Amino acid sequence: MLVIALENFNKAISNFRFSKIFIREILLLSFIFGSLLLLFFHSSPSQITFIIIVIILFDVIILNSIGYKRRKEIEEIKSVIKAIRKNKIISEDEIKLSTSLIDLEGNIKAMFRRTQKDLINMGKLAQARSDFLGYVSHELRTPIFTIQGYLETLLNGAIDDPKVNRNFLSKAITHSDNLNTLLNDLIDISMIESGLMSLSFRYFNLYNFLSIIIDELKNSAYEKNLVLVLNDFDREIEVYGDKEKLKQVMINLISNSIKYTNEGSIKVNVIDRTKSAIIEITDTGIGIPENEINRIFERFYRTERERSSSIPGTGLGLAIVKHILEAHHTNISVTSIVNKGSEFSFRLKKID
Repeated sequence: MLVIALENFNKAISNFRFSKIFIREILLLSFIFGSLLLLFFHSSPSQITFIIIVIILFDVIILNSIGYKRRKEIEEIKSVIKAIRKNKIISEDEIKLSTSLIDLEGNIKAMFRRTQKDLINMGKLAQARSDFLGYVSHELRTPIFTIQGYLETLLNGAIDDPKVNRNFLSKAITHSDNLNTLLNDLIDISMIESGLMSLSFRYFNLYNFLSIIIDELKNSAYEKNLVLVLNDFDREIEVYGDKEKLKQVMINLISNSIKYTNEGSIKVNVIDRTKSAIIEITDTGIGIPENEINRIFERFYRTERERSSSIPGTGLGLAIVKHILEAHHTNISVTSIVNKGSEFSFRLKKID
């Protein structure tokens, strides 16, 4: 009995502790009520004492009831938050609070959804970081080991053999160029994805811009007996964007077309619209399988045909293209037929 009484006493004390923030208001109301009784009803001292005792008892009961309700609600909230923190709740449907806490239940569910989403995104970021480091280490290791192999062979005596020394040095330089390209692409992609890429937007003449790029890349096409042409269009068109970054986009796209085209041509075409210009790069290359088109803009992704061939590449060029164009508030479109060719196109804002 004593134990039960002690427990009830502790619960009562706990209830009062939870209701103490309402004591001032309850006592004020009781004082006003008691004063009105004494003002309108003439009572004897014993009656006044009785009224005061009744009011005090009433206050105690009210405070205990308020404290009990508030304690139960807080314990209920703590229980749900504790279960969420310990990952005992896996669905927002498991979050249930009493009717009086229905608004808070909605807020906790919203918080739970955001937390779950953040955890999923953190997992994806961790996996992407792990994949990125794996890809980088692999891609860096290949040219470094190759260059190292050529140099070691030369140092072991091949440097005195005129039949192989220049050939090995030429191959070492080629792989060092590939390594330099990879490092530059890694710097670009890290700058872009970290938000440190700065853009300088302005209007510029599209025909002059494309003509210079075509002239720069004609030799690369000529070496593969390919025709690289810029179809004629309105030479007064001016578009809006970062000229240097868009040059990087065009060089990546045209270089890709040259790389994956064995015969035929690469054509650059401009379609003039009212408020924009559409730039198309069309080739007669090996094409891209339909099921891989959606993945070619991922970092380090290379199609099955690329992986099974000796075509060099960092796997970052198209990812860089995608990010730069998104920074220009435009997207790149791709259509392709295997063994027929591919077409890459994007839209730029035109001067009004």
